Amino acid sequence: MLSWSLQPRHGGGRVEISNSLPFMIGFRYSRNPIMNSEAPILPPLSSATLHILLALAGEDLHGYGIIQEIARQSQGSYRPGPGTLYDNLKKLMDQKLVVDAPRSSRSKEEDRRLYRITSAGRAALSSEVERLQDVVRTAQARLRERKPRNI
Repeated sequence: MLSWSLQPRHGGGRVEISNSLPFMIGFRYSRNPIMNSEAPILPPLSSATLHILLALAGEDLHGYGIIQEIARQSQGSYRPGPGTLYDNLKKLMDQKLVVDAPRSSRSKEEDRRLYRITSAGRAALSSEVERLQDVVRTAQARLRERKPRNI
């Protein structure tokens, strides 16, 4: 392994720098203002995840209630099946975006498991909504830019 030596701009001794791949990647991308921003860049949410978080943004719901709320919010155009719902809920719980609602918020006769969006889940949902708004703005601008040619 090679190492480089740099003289700091503001005086002081020489600094030894490793040329290892992890160091170089970290050095390169830590200098990139986009890669070094305070807010983490989140990947886009799947359609199912977006709809589940959106359904839970209003109130704590049980599984079937989430399916009903998604169908209502999408005007019936999207209705996840139980497998899709519970697979996604497990992932969301593993990511701490959704948690079990505390028992105190459940009525005595309510024996179903209720789910609640967390503050991290709300932040992820908000970030996705902003991303989608940017996509729509870009699409609208592109559609206004150029008229299709008649063929």
